[in-house]
Amino acid sequence: MLTIWGRLSSINVQKVVWAAGEAGQAFERIDVGGPFGGLDTPEFAAMNPNRQIPVLRDGELVLWESSSILRYLSARYAAGVLWDEDPARRALADRWVDWMQSELQPALAPVLWGVVRKVPAFTDPKAIADGVARAEALMAILEAQLADRPFLAGERFGMADIAVGCGVHRWLNMPVERIARPAVQRWYEALFARPAAQAALPLPIT
Repeated sequence: MLTIWGRLSSINVQKVVWAAGEAGQAFERIDVGGPFGGLDTPEFAAMNPNRQIPVLRDGELVLWESSSILRYLSARYAAGVLWDEDPARRALADRWVDWMQSELQPALAPVLWGVVRKVPAFTDPKAIADGVARAEALMAILEAQLADRPFLAGERFGMADIAVGCGVHRWLNMPVERIARPAVQRWYEALFARPAAQAALPLPIT
């Protein structure tokens, strides 16, 4: 059985929990991080010297960095499903996994901190508006990608949809005004209907 360390309110933990569910792997999840603490213990540091979540244990393997864990679970337990065996087709998914980490997640974080978690440094209305504007520009890119295909990398659900789907779940369920994106909405509704997604993506957003 897999073990996942991390609180489910973390978008990076959600990514790993969703991937494990889609791959059909039983797992135990241990709450650490945020209000649960536990990241400063020697035992946790021995698993992840960065003292961040998530961490995955699979037998003797201990792995950190959520996108690396997503790729590992996809390749090991869902090859041909989440993980495309063809390198070119897999690269089309891989770029969206990286886009989530480098573009969308940094854009969404200040909005979450300002309007949901109300972190003082991010509650200034201009800071929130700037964050929303940045997120909207990225949502326009996503809308164009999904306009003529059911999933991010083509005709089949895969690891790219898990990675970016976690971000879109956060975006669509935060209390901000948004531009309507019909293709993104259709895609998100198809994703959220999946049992593994529902188990990984709690509501309300916290």
